[in-house]
Amino acid sequence: MFYAYVLISQRNGDMYIGSTENVDHRLKLHNAGRVRSTKPNRPWKLVEVRMLPSRSEAVKMERLLRSHQQKECLKSLHRVH
Repeated sequence: MFYAYVLISQRNGDMYIGSTENVDHRLKLHNAGRVRSTKPNRPWKLVEVRMLPSRSEAVKMERLLRSHQQKECLKSLHRVH
C-alpha cells in the first residue's frame, strides 16, 4: 500500500502534502528536519492520510490534493489560514 498525506505545521499553520509507502517513517523524517522543504516549519502534525493501491495512484492523489481548489477545502477542513 501507498499513502497520500497531509501535514500541518504546528509552528505557523502551513500545509504540506506528500506521498509515501511508510507514513510513520516519513513523518519522523519531516519532524527531524531531514526533509529540506519542511525543515523550517517543524514540528508537523499528521492530519489526513489516504491509502492507495500503488505508488502512481498515491502520486496522482498527492497532485489532486495540491490543486488550488482541493487545498482550499483541506485548509478549511483543518482550520488552516
